[in-house]
Amino acid sequence: MRIALTHNLRLTDSEEEAEFDSRETIAALTSAMERLGHRVERVEVSGPASRTAARLEAFAPDLIFNTAEGRRGRFREAFYPALFDELGFPYTGSDAWVLAVTLDKSLTKLMLTEHGVISPRGQFLEEIGQLKLDGWRWPVIVKPNFEGSSKGITQESVIEERARLRAFVEKQLARFPAGVLVEEFIPGKDLTVAFLEKAAAERSGVLTPVEYVIEESELSKRRYRIYDYDLKSVHYDAVSVRCPAQVPAHVLERAQDMARKAYRALGCRDLGRIDFRVAEDGQVYFIEINALPSLEPGAGIYAAAALEGLHTDAVLGKVIESAVARWGINDARRRQGRPLRKTGPLRVGFTFNVKRIKPQIDGRKDEEAEYDAPSTIQAVREAIAAAGHEVIDLEATSELPNVLATTPVDLVFNMAEGIKGRNREAVVPALMELLDIPYSGSDPAALSIALDKALAKRIVRQHGILTPNFVTLQTGKERLPRELMKFPLIVKPVAEGSSKGVHHTSVVETEAELREAAREMIAKYDQPALVESYVAGREFTVGLLGERRPKVLPPMEVVFLAGEKHPVYSFEYKQDWSSKIRYDVPAQLEPAQLRSLERAARECFIALGCRDVARVDFRMDEQGKVYFLECNPLPGLTPGWSDLVLIAKAAGIEYHALIAEILSGAIRRYKERERERRESARIVVGGPVAVAQSVPPPVGTPAAPNGDGPSADPDGGPAPQLQS
Repeated sequence: MRIALTHNLRLTDSEEEAEFDSRETIAALTSAMERLGHRVERVEVSGPASRTAARLEAFAPDLIFNTAEGRRGRFREAFYPALFDELGFPYTGSDAWVLAVTLDKSLTKLMLTEHGVISPRGQFLEEIGQLKLDGWRWPVIVKPNFEGSSKGITQESVIEERARLRAFVEKQLARFPAGVLVEEFIPGKDLTVAFLEKAAAERSGVLTPVEYVIEESELSKRRYRIYDYDLKSVHYDAVSVRCPAQVPAHVLERAQDMARKAYRALGCRDLGRIDFRVAEDGQVYFIEINALPSLEPGAGIYAAAALEGLHTDAVLGKVIESAVARWGINDARRRQGRPLRKTGPLRVGFTFNVKRIKPQIDGRKDEEAEYDAPSTIQAVREAIAAAGHEVIDLEATSELPNVLATTPVDLVFNMAEGIKGRNREAVVPALMELLDIPYSGSDPAALSIALDKALAKRIVRQHGILTPNFVTLQTGKERLPRELMKFPLIVKPVAEGSSKGVHHTSVVETEAELREAAREMIAKYDQPALVESYVAGREFTVGLLGERRPKVLPPMEVVFLAGEKHPVYSFEYKQDWSSKIRYDVPAQLEPAQLRSLERAARECFIALGCRDVARVDFRMDEQGKVYFLECNPLPGLTPGWSDLVLIAKAAGIEYHALIAEILSGAIRRYKERERERRESARIVVGGPVAVAQSVPPPVGTPAAPNGDGPSADPDGGPAPQLQS
């Protein structure tokens, strides 16, 4: 779509422009919407409204993405939506009436009281003679009634003595003549609850409450724990976002319930943010609502949305989706798909599974440990977009086939782990092959084989690669083979990744320990347990890129520092490596050791049928023998964290280049498919005579395809036409 990004640009650090957007924020919003496939025109609205109207008329956007705050007056936030309504342009966010009401703190609280939303006792003042505080609790806080971004709020705004209040109110009225709000100050902590209409449908778009955490060093300088203007605009680096907020569950539920009532009562649309104050007794008080919330990088709405599985770009995508649905915008390009193109950016589908449940370091709640956090998904899609492609998010849920039917893509960058079963990693690639969509990474067979550690070990052993002796146990009661009667042994799930199920207790030294560990493993993961000889020695992981002749990246050694008797690269270490392990990349190896490791990695990659990317884990014993442990054809891609990313960086491959190199194989296969399609279409359109006039086919070659490809219908129907 054509989207106009209307905004006020912050040019100074003055309080007057505190609510405006920085260049960095506008650039980030523009880039995100462009990555979502939209054409974005930045429209800075400061200046005559006639100029803004003229620019919008000239650009003729399908939708206006509005962040403009307005410069002056009690109705400044409402001005631009009212202008857009007058011009007939659809826009994101709430309408002029909602923005006018929510900018007025006193009026908002008066309205919400009727809906059971509790606020601190307060009084709106336009002149000092109206001040009446009989029976109030002290201290009180004085704030401008028609300002946001904590403008006008300082430590001095909290008043404890009646004698000082009158003078301070007069001073604030002089600065903010539209009026000030005096209300009882609630000792406690601040919560903010974001609203994203098209997310969290079961909670009507109300997201998980977020808490702003102020560094203790900064708090020690302040008498009152308030998120004042100084913290928002000057010492902002002393404030971090914590989500979910660390308050009792019933407090979170109460805040969300009050937020739901407030958003519904006020008629907010698309997005919003409500600030609450939680008193020391747990009571939740409504403080204010912002129907035009900040979307700067790091804003609380992104942290809350991440718990819903939404990365940064997806948050903006949800805002746009909500506005498109409300205005009934017909995007024929999305509804009907695009014709086959020979030029222009590729539409890259991006398949992934979102980590919504954060695993405990001890292995509890590890069901989504292999999935990717929204921040990782955001980093990958930015890297794909940086290569000039349009990125289409395709979360790998059961709805993926339906989504693909209405969302045509040229190829797919796949990092989906799948939902369940020992073939889960193969599901998305198998679907791509069914639909004839090229994709990155290994094919279904390689992914299924590699996920089954026992099967993978059998195959590499046939290719002359050493691997520890092993057996799989279905119940834990089976007899052990003779070669596995020598301890220690290690027990792990046969078909899990990310070291799930691998802990320090996985190394066993007696048969009783072995059988107990195996039974627990089988019960927890509902799959056989793999038991293998424990190889003492050094641990390495090797990354590879490419296809038939893969490039072997520098080996990385996992150096154990904690002094365990039988160290393993456990689940705990992968979640928090801190001071217990060290990554040496490139690993310190003698030339012969390096050659052995590289040869084994390459042989494993080829033997297992890997493609584009993989990471292979080994142990090297004291004699220098290299033992294959497992292969991961879907390695983690978290920037600055995942093993492959660290290995690539040591090889001089920066993050964007790494993603581009993984994708390059899929692009090559896409081009090959397109050439085959064009050739098939040329034969069908030209017929045997036309082909014979150019290059005669070899004897015995059929003049037209026999129905195996997309250019002929096996049921006798017409061949599809090539579009350009």
